[in-house]
Amino acid sequence: MPVLNVVKSAALDRAVFVRLALVPITLSVVAASLSTAAVAECRPGVYGGGADEVVVIGATVPAPASGQRYLFRDGRRGATGTPGSPVACDADVATVTLPDGTARQWVRSSTRETDVTFVSAATKLAGRLIEPPGAVDPKRPLVVLVHGSEKTPAIGSVYAYMLAAQGVSVFVYDKRGTGASEGDYTQNFELLADDAAAAMRQARQMAAGRFGRAGYFGGSQGGWVAPLAATRSSADFVAVGFGLVVSPIEEDREQLLDEAYHMKLNAKDLKKVERLSRATATLVRSHFASGYDELARVRSEIGEAPWAASIDGEYSGDMLRMSDADLRRIGRARFDNLELIWDYDAAATLQRLKVPLLWVLAGDDREAPIAATRSILSKLIAGGKQIDAYLFPNTDHGMVEFRSNADGSRTPTRITDGYLKLLADWIKGNLYGSYGRGQKIDSSPR
Repeated sequence: MPVLNVVKSAALDRAVFVRLALVPITLSVVAASLSTAAVAECRPGVYGGGADEVVVIGATVPAPASGQRYLFRDGRRGATGTPGSPVACDADVATVTLPDGTARQWVRSSTRETDVTFVSAATKLAGRLIEPPGAVDPKRPLVVLVHGSEKTPAIGSVYAYMLAAQGVSVFVYDKRGTGASEGDYTQNFELLADDAAAAMRQARQMAAGRFGRAGYFGGSQGGWVAPLAATRSSADFVAVGFGLVVSPIEEDREQLLDEAYHMKLNAKDLKKVERLSRATATLVRSHFASGYDELARVRSEIGEAPWAASIDGEYSGDMLRMSDADLRRIGRARFDNLELIWDYDAAATLQRLKVPLLWVLAGDDREAPIAATRSILSKLIAGGKQIDAYLFPNTDHGMVEFRSNADGSRTPTRITDGYLKLLADWIKGNLYGSYGRGQKIDSSPR
């Protein structure tokens, strides 16, 4: 989910860029084991001996799960403490059970990791440069990871290590107000783009002589920030995963209409949903200075319609279900406290972008519906922009495959195979063959 306001759980941004703090090495007990022997927690990093024999181990997962996160390049993921987990890790040695039942022991690779603090807009931010093991390669690409909307730290992310496992140098930093970085958490794209540009300058300085081209990767909300950062810094490319080329207001509208479609609402009710979107847009666009009377009229028109209790969008459903008095009293504090640029023109930023762009879409993204974004990307491609766009069908936000449940909800299973390899290969300028079920998008909008 690109927009994260205070009424939405950070768990909704649950798939590919879950940010994990690097925790100190402690002693823990593997919950899934009947043994009482102490197990030394592994340092987050790359474990294994090659592209097809590698797993990334992350930091400890939050309760009630146990163990540490793991991620394979084909998208299989989980926690080491889960019963039946194919990955266990002890004192920097990962024991991996392969699909054929064979057990392998993989040691932690000797990645080069350098911690640093740097300053952006008078705020001290914490970062880490991760360079792949092996001989120095002056042509190796360097990528700066740009956060999504989550408030959890980025340093220690399994996804940074997964790129490093595929031969990419990575600079990762904790967003302001998170982890070891100072400042206040914000979703102001302008300020976050300044931070990303400062991270790029720091990364280039630290990796001088050990990289070729350098650029950004942004996931989810980072899809708004990374291209903007590239217009105000020295960047050679931008890659985006499951982001949008519409404004946060338009995102809310698309979510409402997508939910209405799945609810099979009739034309009369669809018009009410559209009016709801326009009314709430007036509120957020004016920073809650106007729009209350119109929303009150829409609320009255909708009345006790069954769908009113379950429709969400990013924020409109919650506003619909609040009383007028409560909305006037605490609406801005609840929905507009993160300096979000509600009418942000993402398409205009892409028009200004002068470097190659990769954009990867989740085909069945409920948190960030893709119809308008796909259409805009196709038009930009037709207009000659340097864009490689891919879609992975039957995936939700975060490029995760899912299992559909009887009540209409989804249970995420794994990151779709091919996505992580596509990112690394494109960043390295070496696309080859197919990438799972990924489909390249041409310039013809649907």
